[in-house]
Amino acid sequence: MRRRSVLALPALAAVPMPALSEISGEGGKPGWHGRPRLLPSRYLDNMQRTVAYLRFVDLDRLLHTFRVTAGLPSDAEPCGGWEAPDIQLRGHTTGHLLSGLAQAAYYLEDPSLREKSAVLVAALAECQAPHGYLSAFPETIFDSLEAGGNPWAPYYTIHKILAGLIDQHRLLGTAGALTAARGMADWVGLRTGRLTREQMQKVLHVEFGGMNEALADLYEITREPRHLELARRFDHDEIFGPLSERRDTLAGRHANTDIPKVVGAVATYRATGEEHYRTIATYFWDQVIKHHSYVIGGNSNAEFFAPPDQIVSQLGENTCENCNTYNMLKLTRRLHQLDPDRLDYLDYYEWALLNQMLGEQDPDSAHGFVTYYTGLSPSASRKGKEGLVNDPGTYSSDYGNFSCDHGTGLETSTKFAEPIYRTAKDTLTVDLFIPSEIDVAGTTVRLTTLYPYEPRICLGFSGSATLTLRLRIPRWVRHPTLRVNGKPVPARPGRYASIRRRWRSGDRVELHLPMTPRWLPAPDNPAVAALAYGPLVLAGRYGDTPPEVLPPADPSSLRRVPGATPEFTIRSGDRSIQLSPFLDVHHEHYNIYFALPPARRAAAVIASYPLAGLRDATGRWPDAVLAGGATPGERGIELDGVSGHVVLPAGLPANLTEFTVSVWVRLNTITNSARVFDLGFNQQSYAFLTARTGRGTARFAMKLNGMEAEDFVDAAIPLPLNVWTHVEVRVADTLRLFIDGTLSGENPAPKMGALLLGATHFNYLGRSQNTRHPYLHGAVADFTLTGAATAF
Repeated sequence: MRRRSVLALPALAAVPMPALSEISGEGGKPGWHGRPRLLPSRYLDNMQRTVAYLRFVDLDRLLHTFRVTAGLPSDAEPCGGWEAPDIQLRGHTTGHLLSGLAQAAYYLEDPSLREKSAVLVAALAECQAPHGYLSAFPETIFDSLEAGGNPWAPYYTIHKILAGLIDQHRLLGTAGALTAARGMADWVGLRTGRLTREQMQKVLHVEFGGMNEALADLYEITREPRHLELARRFDHDEIFGPLSERRDTLAGRHANTDIPKVVGAVATYRATGEEHYRTIATYFWDQVIKHHSYVIGGNSNAEFFAPPDQIVSQLGENTCENCNTYNMLKLTRRLHQLDPDRLDYLDYYEWALLNQMLGEQDPDSAHGFVTYYTGLSPSASRKGKEGLVNDPGTYSSDYGNFSCDHGTGLETSTKFAEPIYRTAKDTLTVDLFIPSEIDVAGTTVRLTTLYPYEPRICLGFSGSATLTLRLRIPRWVRHPTLRVNGKPVPARPGRYASIRRRWRSGDRVELHLPMTPRWLPAPDNPAVAALAYGPLVLAGRYGDTPPEVLPPADPSSLRRVPGATPEFTIRSGDRSIQLSPFLDVHHEHYNIYFALPPARRAAAVIASYPLAGLRDATGRWPDAVLAGGATPGERGIELDGVSGHVVLPAGLPANLTEFTVSVWVRLNTITNSARVFDLGFNQQSYAFLTARTGRGTARFAMKLNGMEAEDFVDAAIPLPLNVWTHVEVRVADTLRLFIDGTLSGENPAPKMGALLLGATHFNYLGRSQNTRHPYLHGAVADFTLTGAATAF
């Protein structure tokens, strides 16, 4: 059979490209400005590598499963990874490819990419069924979905294809793109129109990407009410309800399932003006950025949101899926368009772009291969998705390991020019400091800078125009300076600096954003912090020998290395560590968070709960709380072994370089894994004492998420039954476990220090962090925590 090639399809007529205002949502006068053009920089380098892949990729291979599904001949070699013929998610990359090609062709004004776009759209149109269905897998998968099955995200793939077609229409005016998008919407209407609201909500339990976003965007183009009604059909009550009430229920939810839904809420708000959609989006953004994000701007551990403010306790190799941040940047840009005076949106956008998304791409790969996660455990390194085949020595491959992050990478690196400038009436606003130029009202504005490596940003003018120039002044800077042709102009952090004048050739604007190192503490452990320099997060470089746990650092030893790039050294224990901008650290292990020495000495007694009552004897902490079947007894608190436990206040062991926990316990019965106390955050970050393990003895153990194994010390005996027993654990350079004043076990070389435990969120007597473990049956009394590893 002769191979069917997309290059054999007839050429399509050229369609004029739309003005920039059509994609930015800005006003402006017709013909008043052109599109921005990137100048040489790290941004352009990343884009060129991705564009090289866009030129290289064989459309026939990506179209193979579409053609097979449509009953058309294809003998192209199938792709691998999540585009393999037996993977239900197949087809999603083609949607991202449509968007990536559209963006690259638009901003580069590249005829060959424009032609390749047209060929791809025409080929997809041939695969579209008469009733509008277009995908790389059979429609029968939706039968399973509607019957209550759990297929792998079929509407997710539909969203990517639909969004890609819309981008092709909006950016390039590609013939047939809007027709195909309308057809897909018709099919969605037929498919979902026969479902009750209850049935539709069950369908929405399976990941569906941003179907509401794409359909609302389609409505903005067609103004057909049915497209808006379809968008609203994808309102997911389970997530939208709490968000509209400003309740954070994100813990345990799959992050990249929910973020696109909220992007869709913004799109629906723009189409309807209904305020609850805006509340959903703004509250979600505030919570994710302020309470669920790591210092680089990413979120999630192993793809799921953790409880609010768990950061150090949620470090791992699978933190910060890049798709999450791709979607958070989409959400941020849409929200900023609604509220352009909120500069915190732009500060986050820049921060995440610099510290996560630029660094997701391998600078040594010709085709811009990207990682899946940006891991933040102390042993992390950039790498591909486990279980998918990568080219040796890099993060991805051309065809063998397609994943969702492979697809979003095609978009991330082709739209760097999009958020730099905004225009409205006779105003040019500079939002991001990316080397570029733009033609505005008869003058060319050229932005040159080595930012973020250097603090100076320059704008030069070629030609004459009267306009207002506005420049964002980031919040992190302390003493910015702004000059026009050498004359000072007011500039305040967190505001726009505004200059209106008649600009002429040779005029020069110079913005100086002084950068200094600053430590950014983690919310769940004030003794753990990351180091930033200006807008850059710095990473410790560890080559092939990563630390086993979060390493210490001495802030007083921080020294700048001479040179143009912001490089530093710092003492960490007995060695000197090089610190570099995180975006530049590749093909080696790195560490972002460091343990810093506390600013003040700990109190002798941190907390003391005699448990004759519930008050803390030091007066520093709130009362303990009895939960479940916990009741006051003759001595201490009686625990029923079913649900009874004592809840102690959060934050007890914060900022302690060593500590001792002392408690009296009486066991009525003994069950493996029942906890005497458990101070921690989750099942991976804790310090607990159990009365008996499977080895038959008592054990104290502590662990921080990201460690390969816990530190522990086993007693020589289990705790006895039916008598009050005094147990004491001392944590310092060694771990010691005492039973009734006698040393019963010792670990002379724990990996984790006391300082890493942090401001624990969940502190229990009689209960485990792991809800599958049994409760303690007996009683507890006289719980005391001190700031030294010595006897009471």
